[in-house]
Amino acid sequence: MKKYLGIDLGGTNVRVGVVTEDGTVLQQVKSVSYAQDGVTKVLDNLKQMVYGIEDYKSCSGIGIGLPGPCDTVHGKMVLSTNLPGFAGYPMVEELQKDFGLPVFIDNDANVAGLAEARVGAGKGLPIVFYITMSTGIGGGLIVNGQTVSGRSGFTGEIANLIIDRNRKKVNYLNIGAIENEASGTAIKRKAKEAMPDRTFEHTGQVIDLAVEGNMQAKMIFDQFTYDLAQMFSEIGAVLDPDMYVIGGGMTKSADKFMPTVIEKYRTLVHEQLRDTPFALAKLEEPGIIGAAMLPISKGC
Repeated sequence: MKKYLGIDLGGTNVRVGVVTEDGTVLQQVKSVSYAQDGVTKVLDNLKQMVYGIEDYKSCSGIGIGLPGPCDTVHGKMVLSTNLPGFAGYPMVEELQKDFGLPVFIDNDANVAGLAEARVGAGKGLPIVFYITMSTGIGGGLIVNGQTVSGRSGFTGEIANLIIDRNRKKVNYLNIGAIENEASGTAIKRKAKEAMPDRTFEHTGQVIDLAVEGNMQAKMIFDQFTYDLAQMFSEIGAVLDPDMYVIGGGMTKSADKFMPTVIEKYRTLVHEQLRDTPFALAKLEEPGIIGAAMLPISKGC
C-alpha cells in the first residue's frame, strides 16, 4: 500500500505524518511552527521534521494543509495572516526541489473536508461540503474526491457570508457575517454582553445555560441556530451537496444545537433539499490525513 506525507502547518504548531491510502496514520511528529519568525525559519524547521521521518523518500507524495486560501495551481498561499510572509511565496516549488517528491498545498479546511470525503463521514459521496465551527467558521467543497479551491483560492471561505445586514459592525468582515454572528467567538461575545456577571470559558457553557432555560442564553441560542440554518440554506441553494459534514470545537455540543439548526434549515429551503444529511466529522486527525489525501487526489 502506498504511503504519503501529510503536513498540517498552522500558526502555532506543525505536524508531519506518514499516512496510508486508506487514511491510517503510521507515524507522526509535532513541533512549534515558528510562524512569527519568518518564512526561512518555518521552512527550515519543516524540512528538518521531514528529514527525520524514517525512509520519507518511499512516500509517493506530500500534501500540506495551510491556514489560509491557496493558489493550488501555482503552489502559493494567497492570504497568510497566520503565516506572515507566505503570501505569494513559491512554497511548493522550493519543497519539491528539496524533497524530490510531488508537493501539493491547500487550505486547512479544504484538506479536512477532503479527508472526511475520502475516508470519513462522507466517504464515497460525489459532493461533500465540510464546515468547521470553532473560534471561527470555515468550509471546504469536495467534488468527486477532490478539493475545489476556485480561481483565487476562496471556495468554501464562508466566514464572510451575510446572514443579516441589520447587525452591528464587529471587525473587517461584512456587517452580519456568519462568523461574527454564530462562531464560538461570537457566541461568547454575545453572552458576555448579555450576562456581564458571568464568566464563559467556552461556547458549550452558553448552550448549556440555554438548554437549562436561562432566558438570555436562550435568546442567543435561538438567534445563532437560526443564523446557522440560514448559512446552510445559502450553501445548499448554490451547491445542493450530498452531505454536510460538520467539524470543529463546537461539535462537542452538537447534540444540543444541531437538531434545532436542521429543523430551522428545513423551513428555509425547497422541499427537495430538506432531506440533505448532516453528519459529524468522524476522523481524529483530519488535518494530517486530508493533507496526505491531496497527492492521492491528484493521481500520485
